[in-house]
Amino acid sequence: MSHIRKALAVFAAALSVSTLGAGVANAGQDGAKAVLRYTEHGIPHIVAKDFAGLGYGYGYAAATDNVCELAKIYVTVSAQRSRYFGPDGGGYPSLSEAKSNLHSDLFFQQLNDSGVVDRLVAQPAPQGPRPEVRQVVSGYVKGYNAFLARTGRSGITDPACRGADWVRPITEQDFYRHFYSIAVTGGLGFVTEGLFAAPPSGAPTPAPGTAAQLSASLRDGLGKGGLGSNGIAVGSDGTASGRGSVLLGNPHYPWHDGRRFWQSQLTIPGRVDVAGASLLGMPFVMIGHTADAAWTHTVSTPVTFGLFEVPLAAGNPTTYVVDGKPEKMTSREVTVQVRQADGSLKPARQTFWSTRYGPVLTDVGGIPVPWTAKSAYALRDANATNMRGLNTWFELDQARSTADVVRALSSTQGVPWVNTMATDRAGNALYADIQVVPHVTDELAAKCSTPLGRQTFAGDGLPILDGGKSSCHWGSDPGALEPGIFAPDRLPQQQRRDYELNTNDSAWLANAKAPLTGFPRIVGDQDTERSPRTREALLTAEASKFSTDSMKKMLFTDHSLVADLAAADLAKLCASFPGGQAPSSSGPVPVGPACTALANWDHTYSLDSRGSLLFQRFAARLANLPRFTVPFDPKAPLTTPNTLNVGDAGVQKAFGDALVELRTAGLAPDARLRDGQAVTRNGERIPIHGAQGFLGVLNVMTPVWDPAHGNVEVAHGSSYIQVVGFGGRGCPDSSTLLTYSQSANPASPYFSDQTKLYSRGEWVKERFCEADILRSPALRVVVLR
Repeated sequence: MSHIRKALAVFAAALSVSTLGAGVANAGQDGAKAVLRYTEHGIPHIVAKDFAGLGYGYGYAAATDNVCELAKIYVTVSAQRSRYFGPDGGGYPSLSEAKSNLHSDLFFQQLNDSGVVDRLVAQPAPQGPRPEVRQVVSGYVKGYNAFLARTGRSGITDPACRGADWVRPITEQDFYRHFYSIAVTGGLGFVTEGLFAAPPSGAPTPAPGTAAQLSASLRDGLGKGGLGSNGIAVGSDGTASGRGSVLLGNPHYPWHDGRRFWQSQLTIPGRVDVAGASLLGMPFVMIGHTADAAWTHTVSTPVTFGLFEVPLAAGNPTTYVVDGKPEKMTSREVTVQVRQADGSLKPARQTFWSTRYGPVLTDVGGIPVPWTAKSAYALRDANATNMRGLNTWFELDQARSTADVVRALSSTQGVPWVNTMATDRAGNALYADIQVVPHVTDELAAKCSTPLGRQTFAGDGLPILDGGKSSCHWGSDPGALEPGIFAPDRLPQQQRRDYELNTNDSAWLANAKAPLTGFPRIVGDQDTERSPRTREALLTAEASKFSTDSMKKMLFTDHSLVADLAAADLAKLCASFPGGQAPSSSGPVPVGPACTALANWDHTYSLDSRGSLLFQRFAARLANLPRFTVPFDPKAPLTTPNTLNVGDAGVQKAFGDALVELRTAGLAPDARLRDGQAVTRNGERIPIHGAQGFLGVLNVMTPVWDPAHGNVEVAHGSSYIQVVGFGGRGCPDSSTLLTYSQSANPASPYFSDQTKLYSRGEWVKERFCEADILRSPALRVVVLR
């Protein structure tokens, strides 16, 4: 205990007080802006006397762990990637779908030149940031800059940016531009490449995309980089004890670049005490809990943008017609500096075109929507005026009940593209899809959809409306904070005492016993097939009574619903091939020990399961095949479709191709998962359990397949995980895990420590209450003056 006493003495002395309790209550005295108390795995518990100090501590601590990743974000939103990295490269997919540094810069420079972020920030709340948010942001910027001033570029230990001239102090404008890029991820950020549109020149234009192609593009994630999540909120009736609640927050986000989470606790004594994680550079807890309420988010189904097809004036492709009257498109020429091979800089220019609805575009996620002599398409992004989300998470960080969560979501209307699940100490479980949704009713879509729009709206909720009629503009609700979006009371929300959940399907079956119906198509579908992951979550919730321990065990069991549905039949099919030879694209292939492995497999993606890798590679080939013989039945959505279609030649060949693929990678058909699924950190191979969501595995891990070695990296999957329980104790019973660890810096002790915990199926017992923090054997105190 001597190390704790020493740390507390340092802490108290820094704050000029005699006891720790008083020190926390008076954080900020004697020039201390913030106090960072680090516990196991480098998790900072940040204490300050005011919001500016809280932001300062966050900015300093976040930069300490991830300065290079943060610097990449700021060089991107300031449109200077081409200046420092050259025009090629792959852009920065964390912030837009631009395919090159040059297109990334031109896209962000166009936004910066438009002044949209500055105008939004200049507004008073609720449209602009509330005063406390501005204080947090101001402090964050100063804290980040203080870290750089202390270390200097040459003192940065991360080789990714040590000494780099693109690492620089930031401004508040950089911060707000970053948040704006997050808000428009599902709109402008998705269609970035399509914005490089030019009026028709007489050359042939590409054939327009079909509704099926647009649907496939939308289903591919709306440009959100493989984002997904599980959120399971269990009320008192669903707990093992019959009281309190349990919440699982399990976002599936990229393991690399700027969409990483970072964990902290933020405390202003008597005002705020919240713990959890946020996306890098966001000094608010975005998924987390207070002493009495917990919440998480999942990527939602509503399409947050819409298209308008505008008729063009004859002979003038930059003039469109609304209600019979011509309107000129506006244009903006954008210039960025591009580094040449000899190190010199030269300007690159691009003209962007826009209408009253928004920018003109020529493709959506790679699917053409051509600009012809007769018509053009314009995009309206419902989040293009959204700076309100900062207020949303500020309010959530002070929630004490599910009612407070609903109030925060409804009063700010700033959640850009996610659902919310929440629990509280009183035993309530909440589902709410209170987010920014374009105000396109089914009636408006029926009246105003183009022929293509009639198909895309029915299929995926993407509105494509007649831009030649002002009566086809998006509608308004009295309770909405701005025109063109639905008011909170028009969107799905439900509170129960058993459970509410979402795993990226629509709101329809947030609870299997109480379907949510009657909402506009743009909000989501109903009576449609649920994903295997949704079915796994619902079947588990319906059959279980949860404690925090059982929730953690359930997630890390890595059970596959699709294996339950198909593995036994696949094993029989394997055993039926004549001569033990399965068909494949390259000819017959011996099945070897595959049949026995599948027959004996426990249907999990735990590290020692045999048959799991073979089934993974097989199932990955089934997306466009008739997989099941029993079709989906809306009256039995949890159990249909089912029964593997073993008679289909494509299914049989998929099995043989999976065998070939494993053997090419040097893996036996009965290899353990650990033999063929791992990441390497600082030369150490770390096996990774879990699997893709299409397998009906809740603990999603989407690996990167190397044909010569198997799964060698994780693209995206379980990231920050929290299980929070409220029961009889005053302190929440909470455990967390940041799968890829706190720091992207390979020189940091917190670069892969939690990744190793994850590999072993272990969790971090969260230290939320004061006594728990003080008991940490790793307690380390940093005072920022």
